[in-house]
Amino acid sequence: MSDAPTTTAPPASKTDRMTAPGPGKVNESVPLMQVNDLAVSFDNGKGPRIQAVDGVRMTVYPRQTLAVVGESGCGKSVTAMSSMQLVPRPPGRFDRGGITFRSNDGEVDLTKLSEPEIRALRGSDLAMIFQEPMTSLNPVYTIGDQILEAILLHQNVTSAEAAEIAVEAMNAVGIPAPRQRLKAYPHQFSGGMRQRVMIAMALACQPRLLLADEPTTALDVTIQAQILELLNELQNTRQMGIMLITHDLGVVAENADVICVMYAGRVVEYANVFEIFDNPMHPYTRGLFASIPKMHTRKDRLVTITEVTDNPAEFKKLPGAEEGVTPWWPWNDPPKDLKAKPIPAGDYALLEVKPDHWVGVWRTEAVSEREDRFPDLRYRVHDDPNAPQTH
Repeated sequence: MSDAPTTTAPPASKTDRMTAPGPGKVNESVPLMQVNDLAVSFDNGKGPRIQAVDGVRMTVYPRQTLAVVGESGCGKSVTAMSSMQLVPRPPGRFDRGGITFRSNDGEVDLTKLSEPEIRALRGSDLAMIFQEPMTSLNPVYTIGDQILEAILLHQNVTSAEAAEIAVEAMNAVGIPAPRQRLKAYPHQFSGGMRQRVMIAMALACQPRLLLADEPTTALDVTIQAQILELLNELQNTRQMGIMLITHDLGVVAENADVICVMYAGRVVEYANVFEIFDNPMHPYTRGLFASIPKMHTRKDRLVTITEVTDNPAEFKKLPGAEEGVTPWWPWNDPPKDLKAKPIPAGDYALLEVKPDHWVGVWRTEAVSEREDRFPDLRYRVHDDPNAPQTH
């Protein structure tokens, strides 16, 4: 390449702006976000409040993907939306706990910020890909207006520069003829294209932490792979952390560093991706894996999760089971020797049953006095020389 000066810069590639280094290197030994004993409930009219999230703990580091898995209604999306203060209050309410986020300006509790303060973080340091693009895009504004709004709000650029950033973001997620389609309205896009627009909006401002709620649900497998590859590239170049909410355990196996399994608003298992797949300890986690059809195994019917969780023998496999360590499960009667401590979580505790592997258990006599360390894993697959190359 010639060293001679030029009067005009060469055109940027489609991801040059999106993957450009940030203003400062992030300390990867410090978590971006910690969810600490978060409890969120909703008003139920004259009935008791509905406890959507009840004592969730999790951690996300820079350049790390935390996959949050579990069936619908387990509290995954409420946890993510609480991070952005998008839970309507009322009827929602933060009952206890908090969410610590480390931005360029220091450490803040996202649940305690005022509306102007959280608005300054949304879209810039924090971004979210919503599960329902049909309802997340405003039908009366063009796609370009909606993407440019976030860019102009959080970046010091002109309208022309913002339009170029929007075009590059749309191009990066596989939207054809992006410059022309900036003038189109949401109803002129298919469901999959609307999902790509949502992803482009989230990535355009280069967030430090991306909350991805089923980001590839409406996409075919080819585009899904492209989007996940783009997110992986952004992680490495921007040191971006990702909280990935999904039902697809195949996506989890290929993209996650750490897995948090949730049920009924609580964390039932937490470990790195290989440990969870190789050695699931909670009956619910084992039930999830048992219900997946295997490519080289022929079965007349699949195993259901209930078949596993209804089997008493499955609850006697934890280390310390003979002393009374029992996996927590809301549909089973608590052990007779249950000794609830006067703590907010009551009959539940997140126990480190082996190094770097946590399981939700009943707070029985065996663990009544234990307060195990916070679920905090700095593990990244790409930094592990012993990780399988096929991941």
